[in-house]
Formats: sequence, C-alpha cells, structure tokens
Amino acid sequence: MVAVSDGQESGPPSAAVRAPVGRPLLSLALTSMMDAVGAHSGAVYLLPVGEQMLQMAVTAGLPRSFAAPWERVGLSAPIPVAEAVRERRLIWVGGEEDMARRYPRIAVVLPYPFALAALPVASGSRVYGAVYVTWPGSHPPELSEREREALTSACDRLAARLERAAAENRTVRAEHDLLDAGPLAGVSDTLGTVEAARMVARLPYGLCSLDLSGRVGFANGAAGELLGVPVSRLLGTQLWASVAYLNDPVYEERYRAALISQDPVSFVALRPPSDWLSFRLYPSTTGLSVRISRARAVSESSPSDARSGDAPTRLVSMSQALSMAGALTETVSVHDVVKLVADEIAPAVGSKALALLGARAGRLHVVGHHGYSDPHAVERFDRIPLSAPLPGARTVAHGVPAFFESRQQLEHLYPARHLTPDGFAAWAYLPLIASGRPVGACVLAYAEPHRFSTHERAVLTSLAGLIAQALDRAQLYDAKHQLAHGLQAALLPHSLPALPGIGATARYLPATRGMEIGGDFYDLVPSRPLPAAVIGDVQGHNVTAAGLMGQIRTAVRAYTTVGQEPAEVMRSTNRLLIDLGSELFASCLYLRLDPASGRAVMARAGHPPPLLRRADGQVRVLDLAGGPLLGIDGSATYPTTEVELTPGCVLALYTDGLIEAPGVDIEEAVAGLGRRLGERGDRPLEELADDLVGPYATAGERIDDVALLLLRAQT
Repeated sequence: MVAVSDGQESGPPSAAVRAPVGRPLLSLALTSMMDAVGAHSGAVYLLPVGEQMLQMAVTAGLPRSFAAPWERVGLSAPIPVAEAVRERRLIWVGGEEDMARRYPRIAVVLPYPFALAALPVASGSRVYGAVYVTWPGSHPPELSEREREALTSACDRLAARLERAAAENRTVRAEHDLLDAGPLAGVSDTLGTVEAARMVARLPYGLCSLDLSGRVGFANGAAGELLGVPVSRLLGTQLWASVAYLNDPVYEERYRAALISQDPVSFVALRPPSDWLSFRLYPSTTGLSVRISRARAVSESSPSDARSGDAPTRLVSMSQALSMAGALTETVSVHDVVKLVADEIAPAVGSKALALLGARAGRLHVVGHHGYSDPHAVERFDRIPLSAPLPGARTVAHGVPAFFESRQQLEHLYPARHLTPDGFAAWAYLPLIASGRPVGACVLAYAEPHRFSTHERAVLTSLAGLIAQALDRAQLYDAKHQLAHGLQAALLPHSLPALPGIGATARYLPATRGMEIGGDFYDLVPSRPLPAAVIGDVQGHNVTAAGLMGQIRTAVRAYTTVGQEPAEVMRSTNRLLIDLGSELFASCLYLRLDPASGRAVMARAGHPPPLLRRADGQVRVLDLAGGPLLGIDGSATYPTTEVELTPGCVLALYTDGLIEAPGVDIEEAVAGLGRRLGERGDRPLEELADDLVGPYATAGERIDDVALLLLRAQT
C-alpha cells in the first residue's frame, strides 16, 4: 500500500508494513524535474488508496503557504492537478490570462504572471498522484516539446518507483519541503566576507536579504535605522512580523508577487507618524534582496492602521480565505456545501469532523455531517426542539457562537451531553446567519482539547458567515429543484398503458440549466376504438412552459377520448392554445394507431419528423406534410398521412433536444439517430430507448429537454 504520513514512526514497522522508503524519493524526483525544465517551484501530490483526495506530500522552490488552499485537492475540483488526474494527461496553463480564463479560483488567490504544468503520476493500472511545476511569467506561452518530454518521462519514472514501493509494501511518506538555498559559490573569493560587510555598511540606503519564507537573513545598519527596529530584532523574523506598520496583507502580497513572478516589485509604506519609505524587492529562486530608502511624502494614507506588537499567527491566510470564498460561490446544492466545508475549510482550521445544522418548524435539522465514525452521534439530534438544552439548538435559536475548549467545559454547561459522547475533545458551535437571520449552525469538532484564541474565534465566525450565504442559497436551490421535479412528475405520465398489439416505452431528460423543468411532453391514450400517441414541445423550459404543457396534454387526451379525428384534434388544440392567450408556441406530433390493420394516421404541427424502422432493419424519415406550430394561426389546418405500422416496425417519436446541439447540422443529427435505430432496433424497447438517449443522459450539460417515445407493432 502507498500511503501518506507527515508524522514519525512511533515504533518498528509491523509485519504488514515494512520499513518506509529510505531516501527522499519524492524530493529527488521533484527537484530533478524542476532542474530539467528550468522551473522555479513545484509540488508532488499523493493519492492514498481508496480516496478521492490528492494530498500535497512535498513542495520545492516556494513556501508551502503559497499553495495552502490546495494542500488537499478533491479529484473533482476545478484545479489543474485534479484535471490532470481525471483526464490522465498534461495540463498546461500558459500565463496569467490563461489562468484567469480557465481556473478563476486560482487566479483570484494568485493574480500574478506565471506559467504552470500539471501531470498525473500514473501507471497503466493506477494513479499514484500528481505533480505541478511553475515558471515565472517570462516563460513562453507554449510548452516546448523538450519540456513536455522531460516532464512526462520524469512522471513516468516516479510512477514506476511508486509502483515498485507498493509492490514491496513500502510506505511512501510526505517529505520535508525544499526551501534551503545552497552556498553562493565565489562570493568570499571575490570580495571577502569582511570587506563585503564593510561595503554594505557604508551604503546610505537599507539592504535586507530575505529567504523564501520571508525571514530576514541579513540587514545592514541603515535598514535598521530606516525601519526603526534594531537589526538584532529583525534577524530570523519575517519583516512584516517585526515591523508593526508593515503588518498588513497588502505588503505581504507584494513579497508573494515578487517570488511567484520573479519580477522586481516596488511599494511605499508609511512609518508613523509621517515618514514614507520606499521598498524595492529583487527576487531570485533563493530569496529576495530588499532595498529600502526614504520616499517623498505621498497623499494616500496607509492601507491600514498599524498594529503594535508581533503579528499573531494567522489561522487562515488571506489566500486561503479568498480561495474558500471563491469555492463557496461555486456550490449549488446543500451536498456541495457540506462537501466543500469538509474538504477545504475544516482541514484548514484543524477540525477533524463537522456537522451543518438547520432549523425547520421549530426543530433542529441535520443538514449534513462528515468525519464522525458513528453517524448516529450526529443524527440523533435531528428533529429535537430548538428549546432543548443543547449547544447546537441554542446556537441555531439565538445566533450566538459557543466555543468549548474541552469536554469538561461542554459538560459543565450542558450536562446532558455526557450521555451522547461523539469521541471528540473540543468544539466550536458557529451560527450561520444570512441576511440578518439565523439559517443554521456549523459545528467543528477537534480530536484534542483546543484553545480558541480571540483571533481564531474571529476567523471562525467570519468563515461561518461565508458558509451561511452558501448554505442559504443552496437550500433555496434544492427547494426549487424538488418543486421542479415534483411538478414535472405530476404533469408527465407515471406509466404508459398496455395496448393490444403495441409495445411502448418512453424517456424524458430535463435540461440541465434553469430549474430543470421543461415543456416537452408525451402520452399514450388508450381510447376506443383506436388508441393514440402524442409527443410535443412547448417553447422554453421553465414553470410557465411546464404548466402550458400540462394543459395541452390534457386537451389532446380529452379531444381524443370524445372521438375527434387526428386533424380535428390538432385544430382544436391549436384554437385552445390561442384562446388561452399564451405567448408561447408548441410543436406537436399526433398518431392514431391501428395495429390490427398495420397502419397509423399521423398529423404534425411543426414537430421534428418521426423515424420508422421496418422489420428488415431499413429506417425511413417520415418527413411528411404538416401544419404550423400550435398557437400561431387560429385558422390553420393540419393534413394527415397514413404510415406503415406492420408487425416488427418501430416508430421513434422525439423532441428536438435529441437532435439539436451547437455546431451540429440538424439533418446529420437525424441521420445519425436513424443509423443507431437501424443498428439496434431489434433490441428490447427498454434497451433501445437507453441506447438512443445514452449520450444525452451522461452529458454534463443539456441545453434543452429531451423526450423520446418508442412504439413497436407486435403480432
């Protein structure tokens, strides 16, 4: 088994798991890959067995914090490494504009000029992980064949090594990130360390050297004087942590921009009360050189008020917050929200489990949960009154956060909780408030006792606000989705009646846009003396179209039942549609079936022509005479035509969603549908229907509804 672990072994390996891989396999593979193509940063992800989540195992060239939002990446995420695994191919992003167009979630967090390549690490039978490498924005917009070959070969070699490790039952662990720069050869020989220090000390402006993590490795005396901080306090610290007025995300963002783009970056900052300083950052793959000088006074105020004291450790970086906010805006359903919070937000704040709670009719409602070994530990609270003396109910009812740093704290305030242990040791109960009203609560559970600092409580409460907006929107979508499907189910036949001499089956697929409800309809009317079949399409796919569809279907059924002939059924329905005053039009195809005589009478109102497959396998497009769309001309007539319906014949009635697609010629689409009907028409009707709608059923997006009604004449 290939697994990921960022801890140390607590004892000798068991018989089931031998010693871990002895050398830094991933680090060596990554650095050699970066050297081969001149990349300046990269990372390797591993995919644990049986999981759907890529986990970052090692990074090189840039601090891990730069990629913090993507330390764990779901395989379905719109992220290059996930796409590389899904499609088993190299993904190339040629620059800032390309990134913004294809991967906006990354572009929001890293709006800098850089190029990126992502590749799967896979053998023929298994995916072991993925790799990405990046270049500065100066890289050409296209990846060269040499670079492509070098990256592909390196990933193939890494996959082979991981496959061998798995076969030998050796564990591949996460490794230390590679940020340390090597010695600068030749410096002491050229200048001498003492003379170099003297030269820098004589300069009238400040000089600092920062490593890739932003820590000060050297500063001259002028830098300390200009910054107002002794050099001894600067060394070994991040500049924005030691200098209070630089403790602002705007300045930290400039450091990130320089390292990622590998271009010089400048900014000015106000040293209180009135001294403006100019900073010029010169990046390389080993760190940054910073030049500090006095700047002329500027009229703009500083981006934010300076804070005194050392900067607190950030629970969630600005880049992570931006990534989370962007990801939450992309969620659609409640399931999407729960999955995103579980995959991205909970791990970022150190939580091991979560539950999303809502309220309905004065009772608690468990919306979703993740990470609990026993789901009953959460689900037992479903439908309890909001007045119950429990932290979840109180948080939802009153909209006030609650933090419990240990089990003792929780049980002291809520003694009933000792009867319902969930296996965790600390909890944050966060109210979800949208548009000024509580919509639920987010419960984060921690495996160990956990101290919640003031900063952490503020961050968690802010994140809860983002979650609340997404959850409120998702619940509204789910409610509309359920309404749409309920209405659609009520308007279409629940089943088709059995008719003597006729076998029938139908399929309906809603459009994937809007409310997923449409105006396509079909019906089979067991009238006497002869039954009838009808299929139609009301313009649009929304509630209005669905309501009109229901009226048309009812009218056709009524006119058929009273014995009207096909042409008169169409005329009556057309007049009804005009009398209703609707601005929507409808197409329709109506057949009066007579299997005993082997004939059917067809009337058509602007509808796509049906297909007839004879028993010998020949397919004919019945593009016969018809009338205009229903609802246009009250005096329109609809001529009828007799068509063949001998035993073994199959009639395929369909709506235009089955043949219309962007860039596809309608006649070619009808011909393609006819070929599939001819090749597979001998199959049972259920299988045949699935075959004909198959490409549309699996499509990620359908711009129109699809309805299909198949009729087979039997002996």
